[in-house]
Amino acid sequence: MSIVFQKTPVLTDTHFSYCPGCTHGIIHRLVAEVIQEMDIANSTIGVAPVGCAVLAYTFFNLDMIQSPHGRAPAVATGIKRALPDGFVFTYQGDGDLAAIGTAETVHAAARGENITVIFVNNAIYGMTGGQMAPTTLPGQVTQTTPYGRNPSSAGYPVMVSEMLSTLEGTAYCERVSVDCVKNIRKAKESIRKAFETQKAKKGFSLVEILSTCPTNWGLSPTESLDWLRENMMPQYPLGVFKDKGGEV
Repeated sequence: MSIVFQKTPVLTDTHFSYCPGCTHGIIHRLVAEVIQEMDIANSTIGVAPVGCAVLAYTFFNLDMIQSPHGRAPAVATGIKRALPDGFVFTYQGDGDLAAIGTAETVHAAARGENITVIFVNNAIYGMTGGQMAPTTLPGQVTQTTPYGRNPSSAGYPVMVSEMLSTLEGTAYCERVSVDCVKNIRKAKESIRKAFETQKAKKGFSLVEILSTCPTNWGLSPTESLDWLRENMMPQYPLGVFKDKGGEV
């Protein structure tokens, strides 16, 4: 009998605790596989803040630090400056990164901090109950927008990748998705590129990953994938927004 798949040792054997259909588990696996394949587990430190992302330290078999809400890039900056030869990444949701943590994210990118940010965008606050997030779509119903997000009063979605790509310190920025096998494979390539960018000391790298939240969207896992394709992808087009290039 041949073995066709083995769980990477960079993930623990802890029972999965995310909601059914949540794609955090896929993203965890992709990050862990990249770290294993690059053989950098012993020199990698992850930073997870508040929100569903806070569970990351339970699943990664790595040195992990929990940061205050929104402050993961600031904590990662301190770690990277203290350990410049280590690999440092943050794992953040959209409510964390694009709301309370906007300043930390923007200025870490502006300074060109040589860290990698894994940004999970599901267009809603997850752990705290399904409120409107900065990435919530116009017209999207949430606990705090029961009639749908109205741009005239609640503003428009924050386009994180487009915004950060304008900053000189950003070396690599790409938006991907994990809604199908093809896109999952592309997402892994992007995560690998982000860590390779850090290895080459190019500067700040961010991978924005469109993800699902079946519980707070009020949909089944399958319906959530369809909703992501039909609604999120038109608002958040996939692609590379910044790549300083060079051999990495």
